[in-house]
Amino acid sequence: MFNDETQEFETADEVVLDLEHSLLSVSKWESKHQKPFLEEGKRSPDEIFDYLRAMIVTPDVDPGVLDRCTQAQLNEIQAYIQSSQSATVFGALPERRAVGEPVTSELVYYWMSALNIPFETERWHLNRLFSLIRIANKKNQPPEKVGRNELAQRYKELNDKRRAELGTRG
Repeated sequence: MFNDETQEFETADEVVLDLEHSLLSVSKWESKHQKPFLEEGKRSPDEIFDYLRAMIVTPDVDPGVLDRCTQAQLNEIQAYIQSSQSATVFGALPERRAVGEPVTSELVYYWMSALNIPFETERWHLNRLFSLIRIANKKNQPPEKVGRNELAQRYKELNDKRRAELGTRG
């Protein structure tokens, strides 16, 4: 790093950081900024770095170490945040929510509680947690009712198949 005061280059010890893009990290950020993190919108560079600081799980690390990150390292962190961390494929947020309702960490904790998802999953990658919430929500829905026409068509296809197998007309 270059020290502007002394006009000299300085070296710093290498630091390995463990970062966690999780509900817990979001909750920490929302506690500080008191606004929904998960809503689309513009965030200042300070807000972005505050989130990166909230992601640090390595003990006893100076949060200022993030100021030394290269653009390549920041890109790697961004790729990690955007990763699905799951083999399940669908959108990021659960399907059902009220229009205009901001998604806050408390709402996600409510979803977890309502769906009997253990709070230990708050440390999972956020996109993986959203996949679990969406699956649990879908599995807890009553089965969709079949319309009369569709049911009649299924019976007709089943009867036609049985007639063909048995070689009968009715």
